[in-house]
Amino acid sequence: MHFQSEPIYKTELGALYCADSLEFMRQIPDDSVDLVVTSPPYALHFKKEYGNASQQEYIEWFLPFAREIKRLIKPSGSFALNIGGSWQPGMPVRSLYHYRVLLALVDEIGFDLAQEFFWFNPAKMPAPAEWVNVRRIRVKDSVEYIFWLVKDPMAKADNRKVLQPYSDDMKRLIKRGVKQTIRPSGHVITGTFATDRGGSIPSNLIQCGNNESNSAYVKNSRLAGNKIHPARFPAELPRFFMEFLTNPGDLVLDPFAGSNTTGHVAEGLKRRWLGVEFREDYAQESRLRFEGLPEEVLLQQGQQTLPF
Repeated sequence: MHFQSEPIYKTELGALYCADSLEFMRQIPDDSVDLVVTSPPYALHFKKEYGNASQQEYIEWFLPFAREIKRLIKPSGSFALNIGGSWQPGMPVRSLYHYRVLLALVDEIGFDLAQEFFWFNPAKMPAPAEWVNVRRIRVKDSVEYIFWLVKDPMAKADNRKVLQPYSDDMKRLIKRGVKQTIRPSGHVITGTFATDRGGSIPSNLIQCGNNESNSAYVKNSRLAGNKIHPARFPAELPRFFMEFLTNPGDLVLDPFAGSNTTGHVAEGLKRRWLGVEFREDYAQESRLRFEGLPEEVLLQQGQQTLPF
């Protein structure tokens, strides 16, 4: 692929561009990307420094991006969209904007919803403080949605590539074996239930924090005197979907790359990748995920490059 602009940096498998992602995606050929995994700015009732549309504007803002994403992914490809919920301004009731986004993606853009996932973030701060901490009439909201969308209901996927370790109870069952029985629910449990298949099938609940305070990227950003991106994508989310939905050598795109967690994970998993970030400061800083600190910073700090 050839693009009008030059990348901020390249790696063996990918490149990060500073550009308007809508215009950039229009340069990508039809049916050429295996996976789009991204977390665009959420629709919040207060503005963040990285930019976000209001709840009322969000669908109108996001749908042009979604149209391009549907055009450029392969029939066998997937679109994994992380979208956070929000509250109605000044009221202890939830916004429905993320459900409206999903309905628009299906009804207007033509995606199918393959499955919804839930990201449980145990490190998430209790908010809104007025309703959770002060008046104590709501509980901490610790779950965000990830919608797995496809062009073709039989798009490429293999849950054997994301098996989880067996629980101790399951290990005992495998060792002991089970007799055929019928559960009260009517399910028939046969002896094959205790077959060792290399791990358990994961659920659609992904648990991971978003607090990479000790990562090399964060340490190097601080040493360089940079302001760290305030809404970094946790690596476990893109990693899960890349392993589940793609193979080595497949092409992964993140059109809202931010600090480029997606590209860094893709590089480690031997997937080709493209990242697009509108803000040049975030785009430039994201190179610290792949490169050491500049020599002049090292001389100032009197330290050596931190390993990745």
